Amino acid sequence: MMVAEALLSADSAQVSQNAVKTSFYYPPRATFFCSVSYNIGDFGIMLIGENGNVTGLIAPRREPPRRNKKETVGRATKKQSSQGILSKGKVVGSLCPNQSRESGKKADKRIRFIDLFAGCGGLSEGFIQAGYVPVAHVEMNEAACFTLKTRMAYHWLKKNGKLADYCAYLRGEISRDEFYKKIPSQILDSVINEEVGEETLKSLFKKIDAAKGNEAIDLIVGGPPCQAYSLVGRARKSMEGNPRNYLFRYYIEFLRHYKPKCFVFENVVGLLSAADKDGNKYLDMMIDGFKDAGYTTSYETINTKTLGIPQARKRVIIIGVRGNKKFKYPKMRGRPFKYTVNEMLAGLPALSAGGVAEPFDIKVSGDAKAALKATGVLDEAIPVTQHQVRPNNANDLEIYKRVVELWNKEHKRLSYDTLPEKLQTHANRKTFKDRFKVVASDEKICHTVVAHIHKDGHYYIHPDITQNRSISVREAARLQTFPDNYYFESSSKRPGRAAPYRQIGNAVPVMFAKKIAEAMRRFW
Repeated sequence: MMVAEALLSADSAQVSQNAVKTSFYYPPRATFFCSVSYNIGDFGIMLIGENGNVTGLIAPRREPPRRNKKETVGRATKKQSSQGILSKGKVVGSLCPNQSRESGKKADKRIRFIDLFAGCGGLSEGFIQAGYVPVAHVEMNEAACFTLKTRMAYHWLKKNGKLADYCAYLRGEISRDEFYKKIPSQILDSVINEEVGEETLKSLFKKIDAAKGNEAIDLIVGGPPCQAYSLVGRARKSMEGNPRNYLFRYYIEFLRHYKPKCFVFENVVGLLSAADKDGNKYLDMMIDGFKDAGYTTSYETINTKTLGIPQARKRVIIIGVRGNKKFKYPKMRGRPFKYTVNEMLAGLPALSAGGVAEPFDIKVSGDAKAALKATGVLDEAIPVTQHQVRPNNANDLEIYKRVVELWNKEHKRLSYDTLPEKLQTHANRKTFKDRFKVVASDEKICHTVVAHIHKDGHYYIHPDITQNRSISVREAARLQTFPDNYYFESSSKRPGRAAPYRQIGNAVPVMFAKKIAEAMRRFW
């Protein structure tokens, strides 16, 4: 009986698809026949006597569908047999097969994935929210890896009903080291802090192979750093001849090694035109490499604002399917954001430049609540953290006031060269004349949040002139549709601003990632 009880208590154990019938002996001469599917929580255990009659059903996880009298009593009939239940006292099919008896729809498969060049986990988080199962995250930045570990800890604690430990950490009641001690090592070890390269491939494969066990990898997601393909002239020039331009080749090696059914490759729109010094386009190299690895690919340029995300952000999304066959690019469903940026910033305490709010509980209502729920941001059960702002000098704050006033009065952006001479302190006055820009709260979308936000907040001035500051870490995270319960770490054990700002600016909006994940379901 101990084995049966153990199985019944396992909420999400993985069982081989071929394990259709298992017998356990239970006195006095009855046999347990349990039929399993991918989710053990969907099965019950039938007691069958030696004569083949059903003598009982032990602890079914859900009420069996109603059957007529002929189906539920006595010896199994042909009608039951055709449904895969019993035939002459033997189990011939699954009690809860992938085909749902209630709806007739195919049950969700647990799709296991690897996230390469994972950053702080924006892409991964969207796939997790859509029901996918992460096996490993590979990221070279230490601070981002701590963020990933903390996020994987959150998901484990939530699954096991222990979010009080997470709240204690957010409130500063326990240290990061103390917090991580509460988490199984295999959860934290799924985050691999290594640079992807020729010298690390074998090590990475070994670690991921150990993590995945005998299970297959169904999907690989991610995209290498985008500086090489940036449309910004100085960024592209600085990357000329840089070996990081060719990191996609290691992505392809992962495809060769794990042979997932599909992959999702994300990058900036500059990828469409970026080329090496000889004029060879990186995109063409990628497509050829994917094909050589056995994948048919298709790509589209997608603006996140078309999918209900409150931010204009264009990205190239390459999708590959294993095999030499045509496939239809999955359609991502969504409508433009119907609220305003102001609703996305709601419920957070007012701050001045350099200010920080202690962890606090949030309560919102009306359109603000609707907007935050629609984007997956709102969590009223977890304390909100990292509502903190960088300090500014008096010169910058004077410019901030002028920027907001101009927008409020005339709905115009300020050009740097129109400022009084004493306020123009930058040496380069001709380039980047729009270096100061307000986050327009009365618009339905915000301009693109980029990693440069960690250097200064000039491009992301808060719309409330009375606060006179740049946006906080939490506000930037909201515009990227990170949930309020998402915590961004620094390398040090002291909370900071620069590392979280950089991680957020480099990330894929979580809601966008979820839209991709939902669209990808059609391949399974």
